[in-house]
Amino acid sequence: MILDGPTIASLTARLSEVDERRAARYPGGRGGRQPVHTCYVPASQITPTTPRDWGEQALAAFDEHGFDLSKDLAARVKAKLAAEPVEDLRIDFEDGYGAPATEDDDARYAAGCLVHWHAEAIAPFSSGLRIKSFDTPALRARGIRTLDIFLETLQDPPPGFVITFPKVTTPEQVEVFAELLAVLEQRLGWPDGSLTFEIQVETTQSIVDAEGRLAIPALVAAGGERVVGLHFGTYDYTAAVGLGAAQQNLAHHACDFARHVMQVSAAGTGVRLSDGSCNVLPVGDTSQVLAAWRIHYGLVRRSLEHGFYQGWDMHPGQLVSRYAAVFGYYRECLESDARRLAAYAQRASSGLLDEPATAQALSASLLRSVDCGAATAEEVTQATGLHLDVLRAYHRRATG
Repeated sequence: MILDGPTIASLTARLSEVDERRAARYPGGRGGRQPVHTCYVPASQITPTTPRDWGEQALAAFDEHGFDLSKDLAARVKAKLAAEPVEDLRIDFEDGYGAPATEDDDARYAAGCLVHWHAEAIAPFSSGLRIKSFDTPALRARGIRTLDIFLETLQDPPPGFVITFPKVTTPEQVEVFAELLAVLEQRLGWPDGSLTFEIQVETTQSIVDAEGRLAIPALVAAGGERVVGLHFGTYDYTAAVGLGAAQQNLAHHACDFARHVMQVSAAGTGVRLSDGSCNVLPVGDTSQVLAAWRIHYGLVRRSLEHGFYQGWDMHPGQLVSRYAAVFGYYRECLESDARRLAAYAQRASSGLLDEPATAQALSASLLRSVDCGAATAEEVTQATGLHLDVLRAYHRRATG
């Protein structure tokens, strides 16, 4: 005799609350486009034409020094640098800026430049600022004042606006920052929830807390729905764990550990991940520039292969190696990913037994390739036989 409905309902009743908590904590992937990078520019270097300038400087470097790319890939990279060189930009009032006496004026001027970028249609897909950390009372006060001035100058929240919150060590810092953003929204008359932020993971305490627990889940919970990203800080983190200068790089296993903790902690939450930066800049003569591009290219590819689809760029010349690596990666995957997804859609034999989770990964990869310009929607539709709306449905089905 099989169990009857009332018996099953009685046995499983207490799981309803568990289901609700899990659904709230793990709503699935965040929809929409994720930038392939974040360009950090010191606030003192911001101008009314910064996004365009970065593209022009990158194109000039490409033309001057060349790069060993196929004709097709080189053309795609150059087209990207001309049309949309910067996908995400952070106006930096922290490490890359220092503490000049002109910070009030710089905050007003940089915010005005951001407004101008949008008015002139040269604004990146997303943008924002990085404030000073909450490490000490003096830094907290300065960071809050800068943010207040910056937002007041904006008057309205621009599309894709996000704030970077650096050097986080405790959930209380995140909680207070989220409360601060609510107060600022109310004062400015902005819609609730219009201010979001990313937590910069660059301290040991943001990986493992004082009790020996993984720290990120508590950090994300403290910020609630305002937390939209986790950004890895390469050099602060590697210094914090005691690595020497020669070992402080993205490919170190200490960074792999931190990134894996970020991945496990953020999986299913809708909080996006970004890798850190490469401090080998493409400057100097051709041999030096090409060497720097090869290093950066390799690190970007490594990040992509580890599931980090965004990273930091610190110099206009790095846009060349960024897009060369990103476009090359997605174009190499395009044919095989499209074939597997088409076979999954048709339930045909492809030599592989793919599951819905794999269809989600295949769809996500193809959609990312279109978002960044590595492939066109027509190319993906032709290769898969599927409209992009079908790919988005596969993505939602697997993550929802």
